[in-house]
Amino acid sequence: MTQSVRLSLEEADALVRKVLVACNTAPDNAASVARALVAAEADGQGGHGLSRLPSYALQSRCGKVDGHARPVLERPTPALLRVDAGHGFAFPAFDAVIDALPAMATAAGIAMASIRRSHHFGQAGAHCERLAEKGLVAFVFGNTPKAIAPWGGKAALYGTNPIAFAAPVSAGQPPLVIDLAVSRAARGKIMAAQKAGTPIPEGWALDKTGNPTTDPAAALAGTMVPIGEAKGAALALMVEVMAAAVAGACLAFEASSLLDTEGGPPDLGQTIVAIDPHLASGGVYGERMETLVAEIVAEAGARVPGTRRLESRERAAREGVFIGPALYREIASLTGNTSKT
Repeated sequence: MTQSVRLSLEEADALVRKVLVACNTAPDNAASVARALVAAEADGQGGHGLSRLPSYALQSRCGKVDGHARPVLERPTPALLRVDAGHGFAFPAFDAVIDALPAMATAAGIAMASIRRSHHFGQAGAHCERLAEKGLVAFVFGNTPKAIAPWGGKAALYGTNPIAFAAPVSAGQPPLVIDLAVSRAARGKIMAAQKAGTPIPEGWALDKTGNPTTDPAAALAGTMVPIGEAKGAALALMVEVMAAAVAGACLAFEASSLLDTEGGPPDLGQTIVAIDPHLASGGVYGERMETLVAEIVAEAGARVPGTRRLESRERAAREGVFIGPALYREIASLTGNTSKT
C-alpha cells in the first residue's frame, strides 16, 4: 500500500471505535473520542485527528489513560463546575461539561468549569464551538506537557497551551471560532509531520541544543518557538495558570508525555468559561455581532477566522478523509487487521 487511504466519515468513526475498544476502552468512551478525532480530521486539523489514535490506543492498553473512567462532576457554587476526569480521556469530561454549562451560564450570566486529571483535549475550538451553537460566548484554556521555554531560558517549562474562543454570530450562521496554540505551530502538526515522514517549516521549533530545526523528531525532543516571542511565552504562562493552577492539575513540566506509554497519567487541566452574551449586552449582542462580521467581510482580502475549517468540513462530508499508508497500517495493526475493512 503506497497511496493514501480514503475513509468516509462513518468508516473513520467505526475504525477509531474499533481500535479503542480493542485496546481496553469502554465503548461509550471510545465513541466520544471517535467523534472528536474524526471531526478534527474533517476540519483539516490532522494533528488532532487520526494521527493521535495510535498513542491514545496504546496508552489505554497499558493503563496510562483509563479507558473506562467516568467523569465525576461537583458543583460547589451555582456558577462553578469541578470535574474529575479520573485519568481518562478528556472528551467524555468535555461532553459532560457542555451538557451542564449552558443552563448554569443562562441562570447566572456567566459560568465556568475546571477539569483535572485529564488528558489531551484535541481541538480546543471544537469545544467552544459546541457552546457557541447553544448561544454562549466561550473560552477554553488547556495545558499540555512541557514544550516551550520561558523567554530568555532554554529548558521547556510551559506547554504549547491552546486557547480557544467561540461566539454565536446570527441565526443560521456558523459561530465565530478562534483556536490557537501559543507556539508558532501546534505540536500536533509536528507529530503529524513525523508520522508522514515530512519536514516542518523553519521557525517552528528548536532542537535540544537550541538550534533551529526542520526535523520533526528533533523538534519533538527540543522546544517550540512561541508566537510573538516574549509575548507568546507570557501567554503560555497565562494559560498555564488558567488551566493547571485554576483546575488543580499538573503543571506542564510535571506532566508525562502524551505521545508514548512511559510514565504515569499526564494529569492535565482545562478550564472552560461560558458567558450569556444576550444578558451581558442587554439584548443588543446579536446586532453588534452582525455589524462586526459584516465589516470584516466587506474589507477586500479579509476573511472571518475559521473559513478554511468550514470548507474542509464540507469537503470531508462529501469526499471523506485521507490518511497516509504508514499511519493506516499502524492503526489497522492495533486491531490485527491491515485491510480497509
